[in-house]
Amino acid sequence: MPIAATVNGKAVTLHADEDTPLLWVLREELGLTGTKFGCGIAACGACSVHIDGEVARSCSVPVGSVAGKAITTIEALGQPGAPHPLQAAWIAHQVPQCGYCQSGQLMAAAALLKQNPHPDDAAIDAAMTNICRCGTYVRIRAAIHAVAGASA
Repeated sequence: MPIAATVNGKAVTLHADEDTPLLWVLREELGLTGTKFGCGIAACGACSVHIDGEVARSCSVPVGSVAGKAITTIEALGQPGAPHPLQAAWIAHQVPQCGYCQSGQLMAAAALLKQNPHPDDAAIDAAMTNICRCGTYVRIRAAIHAVAGASA
């Protein structure tokens, strides 16, 4: 059954069983491979995207539930030559090590700053529940604070 949605600002018709995880439709049907598969049970956050502006773990979201909604993936967070302020801060603070979780981390951080432009450490820790096996949490927090401070 076709499912109409908006992905990264473009109207799309998705062709998948309604219970197919959104993650697989993004990666396989639309070729948006920046959203990563990590655990498949919504625990790690590597697959984080925004659905109608809210962060969601796409591995556990049935594509049928996104009909009529706006989905944003890491590919639309910034543009080549014009990175999102978080992407620039990630580079400045040397956040990525292996990099696998970083697209999900960035999507979670962007949702946090949209909701709370000046989070304290407790708010960052509460919102940033994505897992980073390299342990770059201190750098992630510093990058978020840098962007929050720049918007003050």
